[in-house]
Amino acid sequence: MRRNGFILLGIALLLGVALYQNSNQGILSWFSSEDKQQPSLSATALAKSGLKPGAAAPSFTLTGLDGKTYQVGGKRDKPLLVNFWASWCDPCKEEAPDLVKMADKYSQSLDVYSVNVTMYDQLSKAKEFVRQYKMTFPVLLDEKEVAYRKYNGVAFPTNVLIDRNGVIQDVIIGTLSAEQLEQKLENLVKM
Repeated sequence: MRRNGFILLGIALLLGVALYQNSNQGILSWFSSEDKQQPSLSATALAKSGLKPGAAAPSFTLTGLDGKTYQVGGKRDKPLLVNFWASWCDPCKEEAPDLVKMADKYSQSLDVYSVNVTMYDQLSKAKEFVRQYKMTFPVLLDEKEVAYRKYNGVAFPTNVLIDRNGVIQDVIIGTLSAEQLEQKLENLVKM
């Protein structure tokens, strides 16, 4: 009997906190069918990430699956798309074919670095992902989450568009349609 009393007390406390937090909207607003404007996942995640367009891209150096060393940060010959992903991520699987097409289409004017956050993945599964989607651009291994931390990673996939001067132009958390992604890349390579 006592246990039920504690459970009821806990529920009452949670209900009280919820009512207090929403008191400025009125209790009846909970039952309203109005469509409330909620921030999108990517807007919320972007706010949490702390990455801001116009800021210098954090520098990092990682080794790729090809054994070469790749560096991000500072001026470059071409703009750069940095894609953070994991092989188990379903949205990453959805966007992979589009990334491959865009990397091929813009290969003369854009670099693409695909960063597998290996700390949250398995190397064998990451290699299989690369084979399955026929990724021909550099695939970097972030085995200790160094780069992902510098970019305040909050979700997979995260794409960061960096201009020739090493300045972040856009941060995309989650996926976009192929058309939306291409428009952003067209704008980036024109800079």
